[in-house]
Amino acid sequence: MAQRTTADETLPREELSAYLRDLAAEFEQGGGSMEDEPEPGEDEPEPGADETVTVPVGNKNVSLHPPHHVDVSIEVVERSSMLRGNRETVDIELSWKP
Repeated sequence: MAQRTTADETLPREELSAYLRDLAAEFEQGGGSMEDEPEPGEDEPEPGADETVTVPVGNKNVSLHPPHHVDVSIEVVERSSMLRGNRETVDIELSWKP
């Protein structure tokens, strides 16, 4: 069963950029725990492994566990319609197997 958390809102550009910076900081820092360090003689985990990234979605925070490498898909669509006017969208999709 998939659990989906979504939020749709309109943000001023300043708030949008702050949200993206905060999300970038989460991916940079992660929330790894010192308790997860390997015992002497054990292999070091891949950087970013077992680190938690907290993503705010609406009024909820979702904790995720991305690996060091993440698949990224970016799509930009520009539409022009005489009836509906111009519309531009950017979809950013990040995916991984924890």
